[in-house]
Amino acid sequence: MPLSKNQEIKLHIDGISSEGTGVGRFDGQAVFVSGAAEGDELLVHIIKAKKTYAVGKIKEILKPSNDRIPVDCPYFKQCGGCVYRHISYEAEKRIKTQKVKDAFLRIAHIDVPVREIITANTERYRNKAEYPVGRDLNGVNIGFYANRTHRIVDAEDCLLQPEEFAEIVEIIRKWIFINHVSVWNSESCDGLLRHIYIRKGFLSGEIMVCLVINGENIPKEDEIISEISKVSGVKSIVLNINTKNTNVILGDEVKVLWGSGKISDTLCGVEIELSPLSFYQINHDCAEALYKKAAEYAALSGTETVIDLYCGAGTIGFSMAHKAKKVIGVEIIPEAIQDAKKNAKRNGAENAEFYCMDAGEAVKMLRDKNIQPDIVLLDPPRKGCSKEVLSCVAEMNPERIVYISCDVSTQSRDCAILKDLGYKTQEVTPVDMFPRTAHVESVALMTRE
Repeated sequence: MPLSKNQEIKLHIDGISSEGTGVGRFDGQAVFVSGAAEGDELLVHIIKAKKTYAVGKIKEILKPSNDRIPVDCPYFKQCGGCVYRHISYEAEKRIKTQKVKDAFLRIAHIDVPVREIITANTERYRNKAEYPVGRDLNGVNIGFYANRTHRIVDAEDCLLQPEEFAEIVEIIRKWIFINHVSVWNSESCDGLLRHIYIRKGFLSGEIMVCLVINGENIPKEDEIISEISKVSGVKSIVLNINTKNTNVILGDEVKVLWGSGKISDTLCGVEIELSPLSFYQINHDCAEALYKKAAEYAALSGTETVIDLYCGAGTIGFSMAHKAKKVIGVEIIPEAIQDAKKNAKRNGAENAEFYCMDAGEAVKMLRDKNIQPDIVLLDPPRKGCSKEVLSCVAEMNPERIVYISCDVSTQSRDCAILKDLGYKTQEVTPVDMFPRTAHVESVALMTRE
C-alpha cells in the first residue's frame, strides 16, 4: 500500500542519491530523506507521497549511522550549498566514487576502472563566491539560496569561503544599512544591489570585489571603496551592470571603481590574469591535481598537436603547452579568449593559439583546415557535448581524448557515444573539486580503437 502524506514510519537508509539525499525503502517504495546518512535507522515524517516514491524528513534518529559526525555549520540545514557536513569525509569520498562508477555502468553500460578519488583541501577552498542580496520582513539578507528555492539564507560566514570574504560582506552590509541602499527584488524587478561577487587568487593573495547592480552607479562610492580597499589582499573593486530581468548573475558591462579591474594567480606554474567574467576553477589546489591527471592521460612527448575545446582562460592548455608541439584553444566567451591570449603572451606560450567560436563550428573549421590533432581535451559545461561535436572530434581521428566533466551523467553519456565512434574509455578518475557538496568532477581517458 503506497505511503500517504503525514504518515510516520521507521526507515533504514541503505543508499545515497546523486544529489546527496538518503534513500530507504518502505514496502518496496523508495523514500528520500534529506540529511540522512547511509546506515541510519530513522523515524521519518512523510511530507510528499507519490505513486512510486515518497519524500520524508527526519523526526528522530533512532540509531545513527557510523558515518555520522557533529555538524560544524549553523546554516547547514537551511542553506542549499553543502549536503555532507553531517558525515565523515571518508564516507563522502566513498559516496562520490560510487556515483562515478554507477553513472558509467547505468548510463553508458561501460564497466571501466575507476581510480582513487583525487582530493585536496576541504575547508575554505573556494576562490570565488556569489552572494545574492535581497530583503524580507526582517531586513536585508546576504548569503546563499536555500535548497531548490530563491529564498536567501542570511549568513555571516561560510566554511567553504576564505575568511576575507566574510569581512568584505560585512562592510557592504553596513554600507547598505547606513546609506539606505536599495536591494534587488526579483518579483518587482527593482532595487539597486543584486549580488556581491568576490574572487581570490590563492597563490597571489589578490582579491577582486564586484558589486552587481541594477543601475549605472552606487551611492557613497568613495566611502565603500575606502572601506573595502583596507581588507588585506584587495586589489580591484568593480561594478557589473545587470539591468535585465534574468537569473543570470553577471551582465556584460564592467566598470572599474578602484584598482586595475584584474587580478592574477598561478596555476600549474602558469601565471593567469582574471577578469570578473573569466572562467577559473573554483578549487585551486584540486584543479592543479586535476590538470596533472589530465596531463598524465594526455601522455605528451613534445611532438603532439593538442586541441583544447571549451578552454576558458586557457589554463589547462597552458599547463600542457611546454610538453606539446602546438595547443589550439576554443571558447565561445569573448572575455575568456581575451584573457587566454594575454595569458599566452605573459607566459611566452608561442605555441598556443585561440579561437572565439562555438565548439561545433570550431571543430568543423579545424577539420576543414586539415589540422590533425593527436590529443583532444574536452571540458564542456554541465550539459556535456553535442552529438555533432563528438562526431566531428571522432572524424579528426585523435589518438587520445581526455574528457574532464563537472557532471558524470553527461560525461558517461558522451563516452557511450564516443564508444560507438571508435573510442574506448580506458579509465576514469573522480576529482572532489567541491568537498561537502553533492558535486564531483571526473576525468576520463579514451583511446582510439
